[in-house]
Amino acid sequence: MKFGLRLRGGLLATLILFGAPVVAPVGAVLVSSSALAQTVQSISVEGNRRVEVETIRSYFKPGPGGRLDQAAIDDGLKALIETGLFQDVRINRGSGGQIIVSVVENPVIGRIAFEGNKKIKDEQLTAEVQSKARGTFSRAMVQSDTLRIAEIYRRSGRYDVRVTPEIIEQPNNRVDLIFTIEEGAKTGVKSIEFVGNNAFSSYRLRDVIKTRESNLLSFLASGDIYDPDRVEADRDLIRRFYLKNGFADVQVVAALTEYDPEKKGFNVTFKIEEGAQYRVGAVDFRSSIPNFDPSSMRAYSRVNVGSLYNVESVEKSVEEMQIEASRRGYAFAVVRPGGDRNFEAHTVSVVFNIDEGPRTYIERINLRGNTRTRDYVIRREFDISEGDAYNRALVDRAERRLKNLDYFKSVKITTEPGSSSDRVILIVDMEEKSTGDFSISGGYSTTDGALAEVSVSERNLLGRGLFAKASVTYGQYARGYSLSFVEPYLLDYRVALGLDLYQRQQLSNSYISYGTKTLGFSPRLGFSLREDLALQLRYSIYQQEITLPNYLANCNNVQFLPDGSANPSFNPSPAFANANGISLASTNGLGCYSDGEASLPVRRELANGKTLTSALGYTLTYNTLDNNKNPTDGLLIDFRQDFAGVGGDVSYLKSVIDAKYYTPLVSDIVGLVRLQSGMLNKIGSDLRMLDHFQMGPNLVRGFAPNGIGPRDLNPFGTQDALGGTKYWGASLELQMPFWFLPKEVGLKGAVYADAGGLYDYKGPTSWTATNEVNVPGCIPSTVNPSSTGTCTGLVYDDSKVVRSSVGVGLIWQSPFGPLRFDYAVPLTKGKYDRTQEFRFGGGTTF
Repeated sequence: MKFGLRLRGGLLATLILFGAPVVAPVGAVLVSSSALAQTVQSISVEGNRRVEVETIRSYFKPGPGGRLDQAAIDDGLKALIETGLFQDVRINRGSGGQIIVSVVENPVIGRIAFEGNKKIKDEQLTAEVQSKARGTFSRAMVQSDTLRIAEIYRRSGRYDVRVTPEIIEQPNNRVDLIFTIEEGAKTGVKSIEFVGNNAFSSYRLRDVIKTRESNLLSFLASGDIYDPDRVEADRDLIRRFYLKNGFADVQVVAALTEYDPEKKGFNVTFKIEEGAQYRVGAVDFRSSIPNFDPSSMRAYSRVNVGSLYNVESVEKSVEEMQIEASRRGYAFAVVRPGGDRNFEAHTVSVVFNIDEGPRTYIERINLRGNTRTRDYVIRREFDISEGDAYNRALVDRAERRLKNLDYFKSVKITTEPGSSSDRVILIVDMEEKSTGDFSISGGYSTTDGALAEVSVSERNLLGRGLFAKASVTYGQYARGYSLSFVEPYLLDYRVALGLDLYQRQQLSNSYISYGTKTLGFSPRLGFSLREDLALQLRYSIYQQEITLPNYLANCNNVQFLPDGSANPSFNPSPAFANANGISLASTNGLGCYSDGEASLPVRRELANGKTLTSALGYTLTYNTLDNNKNPTDGLLIDFRQDFAGVGGDVSYLKSVIDAKYYTPLVSDIVGLVRLQSGMLNKIGSDLRMLDHFQMGPNLVRGFAPNGIGPRDLNPFGTQDALGGTKYWGASLELQMPFWFLPKEVGLKGAVYADAGGLYDYKGPTSWTATNEVNVPGCIPSTVNPSSTGTCTGLVYDDSKVVRSSVGVGLIWQSPFGPLRFDYAVPLTKGKYDRTQEFRFGGGTTF
């Protein structure tokens, strides 16, 4: 009689009989214990083609004495099934008590193909599925791959996807695996609602989250694609936003998502319980560490009595205090914030408790997921290393720095127990993303006309954390190229070294009669003094020259001929000159301009030829903006100084300050106050006209570029703007959304009032030239020189008039890039100022 034990599909049916006989159910297989008392060598294998006999035998582990018992055979059977190599495994008993293992091997996959996929490439799907060509076929694995492909499509917003696997049998126990995909339409977010929000409007909260509603321009972005992970992350963003604004009890109870079959999209609803808004009632510092003065930490606190309770300020204070304690030698100090709420007064008393933490050291820092980025690029963002005391504040800072690098889709630092109780292992999990960019940018503005730029950049060059960019610009009035390179860690110090090489050409247009060519090189060093304060040191050396058409640089139509007689063809229209209060009888040189000459300072720059400027400078930046691209709160101050005269042909000291303060007002209206000022000081040699400040709508909207400030009054010339050595400006602006439009459209309106002034021209007003006819009233010619002469007489306006305007603007954060339209009406202006009521500017990358 032959007994057998059979297993199919992972179901083990084994019955062991001991003692009294029993009645076995139909289909059961009986194996006596004596029949199982065999060795591994007594196992024979049938049906195998690719898998070696010894490999199959190795799954059966003998017990004491080298004998196989029932448990060892059961375990071996399970292990063989779990390998996924076999469709069927059976165990039978042969003659002489021999154990026979009969197997049916799974087929081998010949090829894997995808059909119907247009939105996701074959390469991406191949990388995601577990089934591989020349690998073992498994129906369970195919089912898992089918679900994985569907999940990938759902992540890209296509919830109507259908994936059907097809198995085509081939000779020699091989199969082809075909996944047929019906992608379906994109499934977007049709509506986003907020329930329970009273302090902030739904319009404002849509600014906080990353998910967007679908609209006509959604095909240019991906924020409207439904992503459950992104919705969950939005819950935390909303909670953090409320905590930042004083709502210490806030809870985002749920993020409800519902598929609407009629709209073929999702409706997302966030349920919020705001609670009360709190202010800081008191700030105290306590320490349980001997000889540690807790009050010394007050200087590192960003929490102020009377201000709104801000959890981010508390967290930054904890980080700064813990790092400072570590610097003082208390490596294991832990700062724990506490808060006592006064529910009636709506205040929070914040207490920073400084205690001795556990003495834990970092055993290792393990990096996972950086396939391209070098290890040292990641490790240098840590202020701690293996063997140092574990400091959570420094770990959190490292995680924030790694995210700010923008090399990774995600960064998460966790801890694992080390080799002993006082050791921890830091695990840094990362998912890399593309860091290279190729862009074609286009735009138009009323100043520069049409403009196009082609650029190639890489933020993580060769995986070494280097930045490089090359760009070429070609436009109606502006052309040039630039090469940039940045080493963020110079000599392994947190100092950024930047190198810029550029060539720019500005052509003459309706605002300036002359063009300029500039070729320059500028190395710079950047320091982060703290998170909101940065310093940049730079050196600039550039060569500059003016270009001018011949007809603006000749002096042939003079008032007198070389023999001293009057020029009969000279007719400067005295009536026009007298109307402007300018006497042509004086020796002011106006006669030279009868056919439209450029201004004296312009022609003097032309006569001087190429000029070399060598300057040292620095910029100090203070930035507390909540969002650099679309700020609603915070302060941004830039203070710059440049000293020219470190060699070169010119010398001056130029100082500029620009401050912007944003603050949220009522009903999603944001207020902006901007103050500007600049001063140019002469040092040594005379100042050039090109070194002066030129102002227009960048100071007071409603005026043309180079439209305000000192100006040449010659009525027969080009009346060029001369610029000034001093300027000031002040602006008040209210930015408000269009509540009747969807938030995703990105349109905002603005109303504003500007005031400012530019004055104190200190450039050339006369010069002595060679090779010119010595005739009274002649401005020297730079095109047709003939003999030596002296030229004087620039007449210009330099009144200290306050220019002011009011206007409205339209701001569009469009998929094509930021666009702005302004219409401003000047209220006060100088007699010779030039206005431009409408202004438009913008661009994009596509």
